[in-house]
Amino acid sequence: MIKFAILAAGGIAAKMSYAVSKLPEIHRYAVASRSLEKAETFAKEWGYEKAYGSYEEMLADPCVELVYVASPHSHHYEHAKMCIEAGKHVLVEKAFTVNAGQAQELIRLAREKNVLLTEAMWTRFMPARKILDDLIAEGVIGEIYSLTANLGYDIKHKERLIKPELAGGALLDVGVYPIQFALMAVHSPVKKISSDAVLSEEGVDLTNSITITFENGVMAVLHSSMLSLTDREGVIYGESGSIRFHNINNCEGISIYDKSGMPVREIEIPKQINGYEYEILACVKAIEEGRLECSEMPHEETIRGMEILDTIRKQWGMKYSCE
Repeated sequence: MIKFAILAAGGIAAKMSYAVSKLPEIHRYAVASRSLEKAETFAKEWGYEKAYGSYEEMLADPCVELVYVASPHSHHYEHAKMCIEAGKHVLVEKAFTVNAGQAQELIRLAREKNVLLTEAMWTRFMPARKILDDLIAEGVIGEIYSLTANLGYDIKHKERLIKPELAGGALLDVGVYPIQFALMAVHSPVKKISSDAVLSEEGVDLTNSITITFENGVMAVLHSSMLSLTDREGVIYGESGSIRFHNINNCEGISIYDKSGMPVREIEIPKQINGYEYEILACVKAIEEGRLECSEMPHEETIRGMEILDTIRKQWGMKYSCE
């Protein structure tokens, strides 16, 4: 049973803790916060054995094996690096870092220290991803021509999304999902990226539009926003029909249509705890097998995604103050 620890006791840490509380493979060992009182409250609520009032103190505990980094985007690099240097396996919440350079440095260091390092891009680990792979392999809609995807929520009031020093904005928080949907569906190098965004007075993107053209001719038209709820749909269009994902952030069902637009098949998604369990179980399996990355989200795909995000931000002239 692996001894699991959480770095930063916020909202997403609670969601992960709910999932691991249902997994007998996981020993909820420790949680760390900059506030000991907060860590103790969190540990009591979610059944962790130990609570620490500093990240450094928790990482000095030799019993800690796997750490989930649940701090804001702006601090992922710093905190993941601390974990790696302490010899811990690390699952880093998305977005992995704020730029590709940071991602490459962490991956290099993790390989040097011989520890697992994985980006917690949960859609890559969920059953819906395997279903999509199988549908494409089966050729249910023939050759893929284009796709659309969007994700938006009314989350503009959240402090971590407003502030540029916390790497705020829609792109790193929700925009990563339409991009990942496209990358999961289209296995071809990126040829061109065109994008635009509406920026806040503080300089982070409130809403954005991204078009990715792949070398095989497939075009992905993507949208994300922190201003309002969107339908969160992802649709892949092919020569003989289309595949529609209902909620690309946490798929609720998949519909297949023929070329005339008539529904021909409905696919149910397996019941889950809350979706966070898949990434943690993948990490445990990889650690047991002595691997330094998860096959569901290999390092090269993390870097590829970060490079796309860097290109998009460069087009907007948007630079985080934490870079």
